[in-house]
Amino acid sequence: MGYHDTYKNWQENPEAYWLDQAKTIDWDQAPTQAMFDKGNGLYEWFADAKVNGCYNAVDRHVENGRADQVAIIHDSPITGTQTKITFAELQTRVAAVAGALQANGVTKGDRVIIYMPMVPEALEAMLACARIGAVHSVVFGGFAAHELAVRIDDCTPKAILAASCGLEPNRIVQYKPLLDSAIEQADHKPDFCMILQRDQSPCDLLPGRDLDWHAAQDGVAPADCVPVDGNHPAYILYTSGTTGAPKGVVRHTAGHLVALNWTMKNIYNVDPGDVFWAASDVGWVVGHSYICYGPLIHGNTTIVFEGKPVGTPDAGTFWRIIEEHNVRSFFTAPTAIRAVKREDPDGLEIAKYDISSLRGLYLAGERADPDTVVWAQEKLGVPVYDHWWQTETGFTIAGNPAGLEALPVKIGSPTVPMPGYDVQILDEAGHAQPAGTLGSIAIKLPLPPGTLPTLWNAEDRFRKSYLTTYPGYYETGDAGMIDEDGYLYIMARTDDVINVAGHRLSTGAMEEVLAAHPDVAECAVIGVSDALKGQAPMGFVCLSKGVNRPHSEITAECVQMVRDQIGPVAAFKLTLVVDRLPKTRSGKILRATMVKIADGEAFKMPATIDDPAILDEIKAALQTIGYAKE
Repeated sequence: MGYHDTYKNWQENPEAYWLDQAKTIDWDQAPTQAMFDKGNGLYEWFADAKVNGCYNAVDRHVENGRADQVAIIHDSPITGTQTKITFAELQTRVAAVAGALQANGVTKGDRVIIYMPMVPEALEAMLACARIGAVHSVVFGGFAAHELAVRIDDCTPKAILAASCGLEPNRIVQYKPLLDSAIEQADHKPDFCMILQRDQSPCDLLPGRDLDWHAAQDGVAPADCVPVDGNHPAYILYTSGTTGAPKGVVRHTAGHLVALNWTMKNIYNVDPGDVFWAASDVGWVVGHSYICYGPLIHGNTTIVFEGKPVGTPDAGTFWRIIEEHNVRSFFTAPTAIRAVKREDPDGLEIAKYDISSLRGLYLAGERADPDTVVWAQEKLGVPVYDHWWQTETGFTIAGNPAGLEALPVKIGSPTVPMPGYDVQILDEAGHAQPAGTLGSIAIKLPLPPGTLPTLWNAEDRFRKSYLTTYPGYYETGDAGMIDEDGYLYIMARTDDVINVAGHRLSTGAMEEVLAAHPDVAECAVIGVSDALKGQAPMGFVCLSKGVNRPHSEITAECVQMVRDQIGPVAAFKLTLVVDRLPKTRSGKILRATMVKIADGEAFKMPATIDDPAILDEIKAALQTIGYAKE
């Protein structure tokens, strides 16, 4: 059955469709009903079932012939080490961590914060929580103490699992002082912390509160899997809200098992036993869905990568890993590929490695600009699939179902909605728009299994954030259009659609034009305040390595290109050459912050920013053309 038949099959009987998909999961008590309507736009999936997430990700593979298959490959170019852990070894290790948690009073429903770098123990911590029904909340390792404290107070963890440090290419990030400061700032105090001591920088443990990771497991009975209800929270993952207060996205256990398992073959085109690699971090949703749970539930080998796209040691790291570990499908952010392209525009590093195992490159996290997609297609010689989803949804809203039926790629589009998602383009009044019309992207309720049912302890905020603007729909916060073939185009965040003298214009469309300039490696377009037109677009471009032309020539060409391709209506006149763009640690460009700097408005330092110093560089560049006034 191809994509269109599958999607139609879901549309005609979603209840039967999802109950059928549920057969791929091992249940303690199988669901008799797929969807439960809780009223007022709230839905739950497989709520009458009993299941264990860790059993499905680990134990069932040990029991069904995959005991000796490698489950996790840890590849750290920073330390120069590799570790391989089989499913049998993973079962032993996870049961021991879970036993240590139980021995110290953690039970089903308790929250546990995980504050760790990209090491196998981070996945073991997540799975150990799932094993005993504890609810984990992974906070990005090295996150600022205040932001960690806010999350401690919101989810009130009984325990915090952390490491002594994290490793960056040129520095060691001490986690323990950040953790101590966060606990001091928080009103809620955890009962205990379990600390993984890393050889690169062990830390002092606080007597009476801190336990050594390995010592805490000595002599403790390994924990068995504890069945939980299908609607039991597997985890809470915080995403920054527009108010600056974090939003705790909740993921129910059963729905995410079913949905993630479906995606591994149908979207990522891997079979059990294949090596799948998502180059992300456990602190992000990609790390939850596609470093930890998705691959392991499906019986794949997953790679935990402690490194960077460039600089650990060079722009060939991705291709070395693909060759050495026989990677079938590779998932990363467009910003990572842009970084590699900027360092190695001719793809000379790619030619050093045999990447013939690779079947496809998957991009998500930011819009995949056509220039980057074309470069990757040409240099890698494999299909490049953009796909679109969010922290809230946990898996693909729109993508190319390569394992079900590889549809023709339209560069600039993440392709088509997946089963479970009825995607519509709405105007400001909530009316559906015809093909080719820009509008707000909304998803008709109910959302499919695996998506957020609510926010942690914030149901009113959940409704206000997602369900109020368009009654009966989930508001994605993204703007775009659907073409005559049903292909979706994500043009910008809704607040990145700018109004220039009454014309609604997509900054994403302008970025596509700038990215096509031969000297431009990366770019961003924002809307700045303009007394005459309301808003005016402003471009920022980073140049490829080795470009030595006058900046004034390049910016003039950029302005002309936008004028030629978007039209004079865009009123595009301002372009700045900068060394780098401000980003989150997952690679999202902080456009809203750049707008505030340009307009001279006060802003809150984004918690997830990769390097705060870049904001000063952007401010200085803006001041040279009369913006960013104090």
